[in-house]
Amino acid sequence: MAKKDKKTLPPSGAGLVRYFEEETKGPKLSPQQVVIMTVILAIFCLALQFSA
Repeated sequence: MAKKDKKTLPPSGAGLVRYFEEETKGPKLSPQQVVIMTVILAIFCLALQFSA
């Protein structure tokens, strides 16, 4: 039998995830603010649905 040529991939960091520590520009929202805005948007959409 002929030998198979094994090709290997370059090392990729062993599955470690790299997170950037730099702060990005933009609004900083807490999870509570996101939930409140979502509820307000849902109520607004429901109000528009039933007013037409």
